[in-house]
Amino acid sequence: MTTPTELYAQTVTGLVQAHALGRVLCHEHVVLRTPGFAESYPWTYPRREIIDRCVDVLAELRDSGISTIVDNTTIDLGRDAELLAEVSQRSGITIIAATGCHLVTPRFVFNRSPDEFAALLIRDLTEGIAATGVRAGVIKCATDEDGVTATNETVLRACARAHLATGAPISTHTHAAGRTGLAQLRIFADEGVDPSRVLIGHSGDTDDFDYLHALADAGAYLGADRFGGNVRCSEETRVKIVAELCRAGRADRVMLAHDTNVWSEKEPPGWRELHRPQWHYRHVLDDVVPELRSLGVEQVDVDRMLVANPAVFFPYLRPSQTHR
Repeated sequence: MTTPTELYAQTVTGLVQAHALGRVLCHEHVVLRTPGFAESYPWTYPRREIIDRCVDVLAELRDSGISTIVDNTTIDLGRDAELLAEVSQRSGITIIAATGCHLVTPRFVFNRSPDEFAALLIRDLTEGIAATGVRAGVIKCATDEDGVTATNETVLRACARAHLATGAPISTHTHAAGRTGLAQLRIFADEGVDPSRVLIGHSGDTDDFDYLHALADAGAYLGADRFGGNVRCSEETRVKIVAELCRAGRADRVMLAHDTNVWSEKEPPGWRELHRPQWHYRHVLDDVVPELRSLGVEQVDVDRMLVANPAVFFPYLRPSQTHR
């Protein structure tokens, strides 16, 4: 049986051994934009300035004790693989990039089979994104308030098949109030996916513990991954949800993050400081972990959520495999 230390995660700069991932934020973004918008209005995307800003922010994050972030930015969120590689190299932060799609399903998918879309995802994972040579290391998909539509099912099945072909883990966006994580797991199970290779994102949006325990009982990981964003529920509630999961012995199924970014075209200057001042990469270490500890969460459980669980979940490649 292969142990985690024998496996490697695929990052934007190459393979990284499981133990070297260190503390991991499981669901973040670096840059978010609308595909095609900057091509029409290039002055809205000062790319070199943005890269320098990303390097500064992520170097500070590295110095604070985080080693790795998982960038769940897909094609419909303006993924920029070369930017991620440069930022990783210059900042010293390990970055795992995503393939798949978020809520804007590509028109390519509408009248094609899951296998046709899966082939594109597999290429991102095994050959590289476009002509960059930068390989994705996680598969992203999303099911929101409208549930599993016919097109969404095509995407979910394509992601499952890309996982089965490569071993890359699946990280999802969900609408927790609608329990869509369970619907995703049903489709993945139908495709033959081991639930332990799935991270059900935004699970920390709900205190429906019957739902959360059902996900964990199935073997999936739970993303408590919106700290600082003031979305769906309060920070106090988010912390209590994680503390309760730890008390219930579920720390081995939970991972932490913010779902934040360095730059987004959605936010004019000063907007975040005014409306979401805690929504930054250091919030989990600076504020959430101390709050969890004050609620009785042991340090060993904090380390499980930030270090041990990601070290099991994200690596999937053996050294003998040809991925660079």
